[in-house]
Amino acid sequence: MLKTVLFDLDGTLLPMDNDVFTRTYFSHLTKAVAPLGYEPKQLIDGIWAGTAAMVHNDGSCTNATAFWRKFSAIFGERVYDDEPVFDTFYRTEFQNAKSVCGFAPESKQLVDWLKGRGVCLALATNPIFPAVATQSRIRWAGLEPGDFALYTTYENIGYCKPNLKYYAEIVARLGCRAEECLMVGNDVDEDMVARELGMQVFLLTDCLLNRHHKDVSAYPNGGFSALRTYLTQQLA
Repeated sequence: MLKTVLFDLDGTLLPMDNDVFTRTYFSHLTKAVAPLGYEPKQLIDGIWAGTAAMVHNDGSCTNATAFWRKFSAIFGERVYDDEPVFDTFYRTEFQNAKSVCGFAPESKQLVDWLKGRGVCLALATNPIFPAVATQSRIRWAGLEPGDFALYTTYENIGYCKPNLKYYAEIVARLGCRAEECLMVGNDVDEDMVARELGMQVFLLTDCLLNRHHKDVSAYPNGGFSALRTYLTQQLA
């Protein structure tokens, strides 16, 4: 019996070209923190190194701690004094990145429909951003953070996709069983792996990410219309 639906955000509820979004995000970030003395290429390399630390996090600390620990190892302890400037960036200049994202009205329609059916919803977006950035991207999709019983950020979890412990942690916090959950996402590697935990999965193909050219017919897949049909069948 399907009781809980987990949604990815970037490329799923919020349409985007991930590469274009990342370039735009980095462009605004490097300009915003340039007065602090960060050279653009070194800053970007440092952020990628911090991201790698989060991806490989083992749950012994939050992803935020893992990121800043690595970032400070590269740039020194001064980064902790600069952290408020980064926070301000996400509240201000980061909002300009919305311009390179799409908008799918079906996202809100589907979320509202599922809520009306009493389905528990979680936002299983890879937790490599602070809450303020995640909350913004939720709103860019026409939704509200309160639409979800849980949404993951780098402050509130110590794992990343595609680590199965990431999905297991969400299940534990929601107090449900993996077999009662459906993971909906656009990334074959990071989202469909939830099947290994016992979850149902649905691959949303509108902004498909399939780095290793896997056979997507292995998963229920399609656009929002196909997803709505699939959910109707599962909830019947």
